[in-house]
Amino acid sequence: MDSRDKNKNIERRDILKGFATLPVLGVFGASVWSKSEHINKQKSTLLNELKIEAAVAPPKGSMAGDPIRLGIIGYGIRGEQLVQAAGYASKRWLKNMKESSEKNKKDTRLKDFLDQENLNVIFTGVCDVFDIKAEEAMEAVASEKNQPKRFKNYKELLQSPDIDGVIIATPDHWHAPMSIEALKAGKHVYVEKPMTHNLAETLELYNAAKGSSKIFAVGHQHRQTLSFITAQDVIRKNILGHINLVQANTNRNSDNGAWQYDIHEKANPDTIDWSQFLGNAPQIPFNKEHFFRWRKWWAYGSGLTGDLLVHDYDRINCILKMGIPKYVVASGGIYTHKDGRNVPDVIQVAMEFPEYFNGSSQPKGKETGMSFLYSATLGNQFDRSTLLMGHDATMKLDGHTLEIYPDGNSTRYKKLLEDESIDAETPLYLYDPRRNQVDGVTSATAKYFDKKGLLYTYIDGKRVDSTHLHIKEWLSAIRNDTPISCGIQEGFEEAITALMGTLSIRGGKRVEWDQVNKQFVGITVEEADKIMLG
Repeated sequence: MDSRDKNKNIERRDILKGFATLPVLGVFGASVWSKSEHINKQKSTLLNELKIEAAVAPPKGSMAGDPIRLGIIGYGIRGEQLVQAAGYASKRWLKNMKESSEKNKKDTRLKDFLDQENLNVIFTGVCDVFDIKAEEAMEAVASEKNQPKRFKNYKELLQSPDIDGVIIATPDHWHAPMSIEALKAGKHVYVEKPMTHNLAETLELYNAAKGSSKIFAVGHQHRQTLSFITAQDVIRKNILGHINLVQANTNRNSDNGAWQYDIHEKANPDTIDWSQFLGNAPQIPFNKEHFFRWRKWWAYGSGLTGDLLVHDYDRINCILKMGIPKYVVASGGIYTHKDGRNVPDVIQVAMEFPEYFNGSSQPKGKETGMSFLYSATLGNQFDRSTLLMGHDATMKLDGHTLEIYPDGNSTRYKKLLEDESIDAETPLYLYDPRRNQVDGVTSATAKYFDKKGLLYTYIDGKRVDSTHLHIKEWLSAIRNDTPISCGIQEGFEEAITALMGTLSIRGGKRVEWDQVNKQFVGITVEEADKIMLG
């Protein structure tokens, strides 16, 4: 090897090393590029080629003014988290977090909560069908200046003139009925995902929200996570080329991750309003396991499609804006938790978007269409990243990080590949705002949600609860008429996609969606809901 070849190889190694050690915001101006004039020239070429803009926090309006008066319906696992994100933590949680932070200095969850912005809300109403949780919620939100009222029935809460908006965090089969009634009662609505439980109520809620002047939001808080916002800029600039395949996954391997939640020792027919819990579900005798582990049954929950697929679907939809798939084929079974549940714990879902097109570096007409493959298991937790695969590059997307790898046969990057300025095994771009941050994520379940971008994001290097930001967005829309990222349209797209997966699994066939008429092809609303709900 002569000296010119040797120098070329040294320079190339320095370039690739620079790619592999890009700084927090993905800007290519780090000192690693200053080693030679040749490397700086390559840096300029790539800057001009990509022009990716690392995300900044979405703007939200002021929280000043009179407090917004909220009601919470459902103070279970998620309800408590939502109330906490709005500024009110239970005494039990505060005690546990204090003890945890004293034992583990890296656990900053208590500090993060105390540092949250004051959203200027008060909870004037509480409703939970379990007396113990209702009392706990009352204790969490009460203060010298505010004594909330406990409502035994959600209908009474919705009719209260002392409530401006409601947060709904009930079992899935109550999401739509309560949201519809809340909108009709003139309340703003923040409802947890999935937005709905069957097709008939999805269509009814869609019309109710479209016809209401109140702010309606769905709880997909990852829309506040900066990696996803940065990814939107990647797509706008067609850096990946036409995307033809997306792969997303859920891997969990614990009883808690499989919805085998604890059963409260004080649960009994005297402390739980069983009839109100059942609602439109089949009328069966009191059953503590169904009450606390409701996600395991279609009658109350939505299985892996409505509970977990919707997270990954909406993560991709907020980036690609591809909408509802035309076709869905799904399969699955109960393979890892044979405990009486009737929802699968392992599934595969293929979503087809034959008309999707996001731009191309190839001749016009050559590329159209995309497949989105989702799989989930509750019996293994091996990490599988989300991949958006295009003709020119692949984006690997985790909760906080974003990596872009050029494709070896890319049209857009052909010259850079040929002169070995880049290669297919080294990322073109890295985004990770967590550098030098303390990670307070502890349990396996929490790490799973963090990996999906569902717990925290980072603003100016500071860790912030994504749910807190999502609730703030809803409140800002109420106060200041600012935009929301996940309203009725996005919720409708999420709900229909999940229901297509459910219908395919339960009906054993491919499901087609008619976008124009908003209906499943070849099956009535009544027939579809009968199959999905059994």
